Amino acid sequence: MTARGPLKAGEPVLLIDRKKRRYLIDLAAGGEFHSHSGVLSHDELIGSDEGTLFRSTRGMTFIALRPTITDFVLKMPRGAQVIYPKDIGPILILADIFPGARVLEAGLGSGALSIAMLRAGAHITGYEIREDFLSRAVSNVTRFLGPEVLDRYDADIRDAYAGIGTSDLDRVVLDLPEPWQVVPHAQTALRPGGIFVAYTPSIMQVAQLHARLENSAFGMAQTTEVLNRGWHVADQAVRPDHRMVAHTGFLTSARLLSESPKI
Repeated sequence: MTARGPLKAGEPVLLIDRKKRRYLIDLAAGGEFHSHSGVLSHDELIGSDEGTLFRSTRGMTFIALRPTITDFVLKMPRGAQVIYPKDIGPILILADIFPGARVLEAGLGSGALSIAMLRAGAHITGYEIREDFLSRAVSNVTRFLGPEVLDRYDADIRDAYAGIGTSDLDRVVLDLPEPWQVVPHAQTALRPGGIFVAYTPSIMQVAQLHARLENSAFGMAQTTEVLNRGWHVADQAVRPDHRMVAHTGFLTSARLLSESPKI
């Protein structure tokens, strides 16, 4: 989201209660938010500043904020498992997404990565083989970024394993079970120096992908894994959290070279 100023009807808002429970709602004139903690009128929120404290009919207090991309991804409706924020950030860096970048994204899932790349300014051609996933991804993208972003989001039912129907791409970003099947197509669709990035849950997928990259025009292949550990800080009690977000997936990147030396 890029909105500023008072909260407006039609935009998503995050409500956080005093027990730190989070609720994602879409503001609507005359609407109401119902929970076990009572009712909160949307009209009270509309026109108020972010960070304002509101009280439900049963006395529960809520803070209202516009959701960050992390808030939205973790609370938005899902069809497929999402790529989590701890991996989305590194993917944006590994793929070097820039304003105007021409990106082929295959395996749209629920649209989490699409949202991040679109907000970074990319123009996305999206491939998804399941119509329900495609519909959910487009809905989530539109809900968070607004309908105007669809000018840069050309998503359709299509199988990347069968080929890529565009060329001179800057980036190819995949969330697919067998990304190695896309390597030959990415070779012809990417411009020289273009970047290939794949998200895969299993290390065996990584091994098979590297084997295919080794016998291609791609070089500089590397794989990384991101682990996220929070800390508990309360007065003099400072320690790592008992729980952490550990393995979710592996991130593999490579660059298309004009010749085939392996670097």
